[in-house]
Amino acid sequence: MVTRSRVLIVLLAVSTAVPALAAAQGTSAIDRAVDALASDNVYVDPAAGADVDADGLANLIGDTDAGPMYVAVLPKEAAGEAGGDTRGVLVAIVNGLRREGTYVVVVGRSLRAGATKGALPEGVAPRIASEVVAAHEGDSAEALLEDFVVRVGQAKRAETEGAGDGPGAGALIVPLLAVGGAGFFLFRRRKRRQQADADFAEVKATAQEDLLALADDIRDLDLDVEMPGVDEQAKADYGRAVTMYERADGLLDRARRPEDLGEFSAAIEEGRWAMASAKARLEGREPPERRPPCFFDPRHGPSDRDVEWTPPWGSPRLVPACEADAQMVERGLEPAAREVTTRGERVPYWNAGPAYGPWAGGFFSPFGGLFPGILIGS
Repeated sequence: MVTRSRVLIVLLAVSTAVPALAAAQGTSAIDRAVDALASDNVYVDPAAGADVDADGLANLIGDTDAGPMYVAVLPKEAAGEAGGDTRGVLVAIVNGLRREGTYVVVVGRSLRAGATKGALPEGVAPRIASEVVAAHEGDSAEALLEDFVVRVGQAKRAETEGAGDGPGAGALIVPLLAVGGAGFFLFRRRKRRQQADADFAEVKATAQEDLLALADDIRDLDLDVEMPGVDEQAKADYGRAVTMYERADGLLDRARRPEDLGEFSAAIEEGRWAMASAKARLEGREPPERRPPCFFDPRHGPSDRDVEWTPPWGSPRLVPACEADAQMVERGLEPAAREVTTRGERVPYWNAGPAYGPWAGGFFSPFGGLFPGILIGS
């Protein structure tokens, strides 16, 4: 059987890899946790601001046979005492306490867990931590810890092989903590990726609307440009619109993130201008000047002039507008803005947040881009 002295030797050996702690300067949060856990298996630092019933959690550990287990709830600043990493806090506490068992720390909003091989089979503690974090998004630290304790107790009861003897049975699983530690940060990254994917899906659906609208405009002129005696420049403009539609279609198909949609919108803008020019020539009018699209709704096509408009969040500024919208602004009215869906809500596109930034900016990129601060959510 591996002796306690061997466990201490291993712990002391791995402690050299842990960053220098603020403990050397006096009573740090980690120091306080180690001191408290020497006599109690649950410590809640008053500075953590967490509503965790230490006595109740300790009783739960005993009732579920989850022990030996050591729980520390610390303020987020404790991470700075261990190199800025919650894993370092966990390893520092284990090295400071030097006891076999299951360890779990909550530092601010991050949770880490690990165990010695004599306490749980390899990888079980981090796996349980991952499951608990995933099951309790937005819940209190107490709810996470209670679930963690219950699941550890269940895992220990299900384990039939026992702690076992042999080399390494009492060694701390520091490598396991390095690769398998689970916590809020990992979960948050996964949630951020999921949210980013959902945001992009909404922007891409909006872009699809633009593509279909341009396709409808092209279809409406399909017969007109094939009539005998049609202005050749009108045909050329129509052909340019078709080319831009095909380019936008390919760009949208290949887009995988919001940043990919800037070129798409630029192609749509040029296609719309080409269509407006073709229509004007077919009707015997002068084609429109190559200007930025109407700010209020780029689907209106090329703007006719600039108008001073005061956004609800800022100071007056000049924006390009179609004639109808410009006249509304000058009468003190608010033109109907292009609305898009962001996280399930319909809002003006300039208030839709950063995911819509590249798509919106693409319409104005040939003209220097949107002026700074126009997108509220960016």
